[in-house]
Amino acid sequence: MYDIASTVSRVANETYSHTRRIMPPQPWWEHLESSFHKFPDDFELDLRTEMTVEATAFGDLLLRTTGASMMNALAVPSSFQPRQLQRDAGNRAYYQRKADKADPDAFFKRPDSSRVAMHSASAGLLRFRPRDGSCRLLSFDSPFQAVNPKLREDYRKKKRNMRAVAQYWRHDDGPRPTIAVIHGFMADPYWMNRMFFALPWFYQQGYDILLFTLPHHGKRASRLSPFSGHGFFAGGTAHINESFAHAVHDFRIFLDWLESEGVSKVGVTGISLGGYTSALLASVEERLEFAIPNVPVVSLADLVLEWFPLNLSIKAMLKATGTSIREIRHELAVHSALTYPPRLPKERLMVIAGAGDRLAPPKHARLLWDHWDRPQIHWFPGNHLVHLDKGKYLKAMAAFMREIEFDRM
Repeated sequence: MYDIASTVSRVANETYSHTRRIMPPQPWWEHLESSFHKFPDDFELDLRTEMTVEATAFGDLLLRTTGASMMNALAVPSSFQPRQLQRDAGNRAYYQRKADKADPDAFFKRPDSSRVAMHSASAGLLRFRPRDGSCRLLSFDSPFQAVNPKLREDYRKKKRNMRAVAQYWRHDDGPRPTIAVIHGFMADPYWMNRMFFALPWFYQQGYDILLFTLPHHGKRASRLSPFSGHGFFAGGTAHINESFAHAVHDFRIFLDWLESEGVSKVGVTGISLGGYTSALLASVEERLEFAIPNVPVVSLADLVLEWFPLNLSIKAMLKATGTSIREIRHELAVHSALTYPPRLPKERLMVIAGAGDRLAPPKHARLLWDHWDRPQIHWFPGNHLVHLDKGKYLKAMAAFMREIEFDRM
């Protein structure tokens, strides 16, 4: 049971002290219990808050089952074809060796931005319309090549995915310190993230905003994709690894461009899959001023073992191929924040998580919190999508940014 050393926002006067750490020694993929996905996500709460948390958790379970069923029907078949399974098995050792080095530079090579041409266009009818600035759509042809030479030809076949895009809000008297925001899985619309993160409010605080689109999402998705983000997980485990390498690569090119435009400070936050990516970026990119993953996951292999009915297909695949959960963890560890020490100091890290979240269960946030030596953490009494008392953690984020002097030019 969690007795969290932080505050659940609705019961701001109650704090929860605890000493037990759940982050295992390195290599974490070997020492994390194989039954981690079965660990409970309980909190010591007053009755009112517990009822709220349980109600939101039930809503997440319904949503999770729906999402898992969709993934099971539309993404899993292409990943579990015999040839695909054989290819993934043949590539597994390559990524495991990269993870063994525990050096992010071994997998996430710094891109050469010198020949990348950044394009700026109208951000569309639903764009943010600031009175004292502009909202533009930035894009460039990504020079990314798959890290594993065996995947390079196939990966580049998805032409739309090779066009990186981001929406950029800039003050007229800018550039200003810039908050980079990374969306969740299937949740790429800029207007949606603008509302969810109250980004106009942060803009009014004096920050510029960059909304980064992950590979295989939005304008980057293949025209025949059944949903945005389908291509991220539909090509097998090796393809997932390369998609994260691609995400980091393109984000760094945007970061290079912001620096060339005179931006001196950039911090990153993201939700769900974007939380996973923002935590990873804290392990890769030392130029960031802060990282605030929101409802993050840290082990995809363990996550899917909770997602019924997707977990049945995953377990069947593992059994049929004689593959252990530790082997899959090891392969996917190459892009997990747990594999690398953060390159940002503890004072510039913050975790936000929902006590009732069952899509990105609290135990994942706790693993990351432990791994980062327990920086600031804020628990809210809601689930993955319904962030009750969100205003309180948005204000906590703003206070955190002021505390580290991110607001100063």
